[in-house]
Amino acid sequence: MKTSRSKHYNSSRSSLPFEDGMSNVKYHHVIDDSPETAVLVGLITPHQNERKTNEYLDELQFLAETAGATTVKRFTQRMNGPSSVTYLGIGKLQEIRAYIEAEEEAERDISMVIFDDELSAKQLRNIEAELKVKILDRTSLILDIFAMRAQTANAKTQVELAQYRYMLPRLQRLWTHLERQGGGSGSGGGKGSVGLRGPGETQLEMDRRIILNRMSLLKQRLADIDRQKATQRGNRGRMIRVALVGYTNVGKSTLMNLLSKSEVFAENKLFATLDTTVRKVIVDNLPFLLSDTVGFIRKLPTDLVDSFKSTLDEVREADFLVHVVDVSHPDFEDQIKVVDKTLADLGCAETPQMVIFNKVDAYTWVVKDTDDLTPATKDNIPLAELMKSWTQRLDGNCIFISAKERTNYDELREVLYKRVRELHVQKYPYNDFLFQHYEE
Repeated sequence: MKTSRSKHYNSSRSSLPFEDGMSNVKYHHVIDDSPETAVLVGLITPHQNERKTNEYLDELQFLAETAGATTVKRFTQRMNGPSSVTYLGIGKLQEIRAYIEAEEEAERDISMVIFDDELSAKQLRNIEAELKVKILDRTSLILDIFAMRAQTANAKTQVELAQYRYMLPRLQRLWTHLERQGGGSGSGGGKGSVGLRGPGETQLEMDRRIILNRMSLLKQRLADIDRQKATQRGNRGRMIRVALVGYTNVGKSTLMNLLSKSEVFAENKLFATLDTTVRKVIVDNLPFLLSDTVGFIRKLPTDLVDSFKSTLDEVREADFLVHVVDVSHPDFEDQIKVVDKTLADLGCAETPQMVIFNKVDAYTWVVKDTDDLTPATKDNIPLAELMKSWTQRLDGNCIFISAKERTNYDELREVLYKRVRELHVQKYPYNDFLFQHYEE
C-alpha cells in the first residue's frame, strides 16, 4: 500500500494527536504542497432520494475543497439504511477498493475516502481495514476545517474541545497495534493469556484519562470565556442587538461589511467566519449592534453546537435576527429549513426576524420552450416570479438584495431602520440613543 503524498488532514491512525510524551494533547496539521485526492461516498435511502444524496455530496465536495482536497470520484449505494458494521454493503466496499487499487497502478494515489454521514468507531475500523486508506466522515471533515479556520484563542479552544469529544469514543482504534493478545477475566487474566498482556490497555486508559483531564480544562476555559462574553454583552449599553444568521457561505460577512463599513473577513468558502464579530451600526438616527455569527450547515455536529455555546449566545441573546439566504443556490429552500431547525434547537424560534435573500445578481433560471408541456421546476422560475411568491409566503417580511453589487441596499437600510426602531422604542421607551436630527 502506497503512502499518501500529502498530509492536509489528520488521520486517526497515522497522525496521532499527541505530542511531548502525552503531556500536551494537540491537533496539528502537516501541510504539503501536493493536493490530496478524495473519493466521496453517500447512501440513497427511502428517506433520502438520489437527488437529495447528490446535493449532499455536492456540499461534501465543497467541504473537501475548502479543506484543500480534490474530489476524483463518487460512489453511492441504495440501501434501507447504513450498515452498523461497514456503513455500505461489502460488495460496494470491494468496488471502492478495486477502484483505489486501479488508480494506484496508474500512479494516481487516492489519499482518502470521505463518507457523508458520521461513522461509529466500529464502522471506521472495519472500513479502514477493507479499503486500507485514510477514512474520514462528514463530522471529522467539518472539525478539520474548523481547526484550520480558528484564529482566536476562543475559537481554538472551542474547536479543540469539539475534536476531543468526537475522538473520545473512537480512541480505541488509535491503538490497535498495541492491543493485548490475550483475553479472559479475573486476576489470572484468563487461560492462555499469561505473558501476552500488551501495553494496549494501559496506553488506552492513560490516553483516555489525559483527554478527559484536557477536556475538563477546556470546559473551564470556555466557562471563563462565557463570563467574559456575558460581561461584554452587559456593557454594550442600551442598544438593540441584531444577529446575522444563515447557512454557511450565504454572504453574511459581506453584508456585515456593507452595513457596518468594516472589514470582516469574507471568502467564498465554507465556515470563513468562526468568531462572532460585533459592530455598532447607525442607520439614520438609530444606532444598534450588528453581529456576524458562524454559519450553519446540514448535519452540523452536536459537539460543535455544544462547544460553540459562547459564540451562539450572541444568537440566543439577540433582539432581532436577520436570516440571510443565498437565493442563487439551487437548494436554498432546504437551507432555510436547516437554519430554522437550528434556531429552534437554540431556543430562538420566537425571536423576531426577517429574511434577506442575497445574491440576486447570481440567480439563474432556464426558460421553458413553448412546446414543452412538462410541469415547470424550480429551475424554470424567473427571479421576479420567485420574489413575488416568497413575498406572499412570508407576508412581506423579506427583501431581495445583492450585498456584493449593493442592489436594493437603500431599501434594506429603510426596512432595518423600521424594524429595529420598533424594537428599540418597545425595549427602551425613554429613547436613550434615539437622538433628534439637527434640522428637527
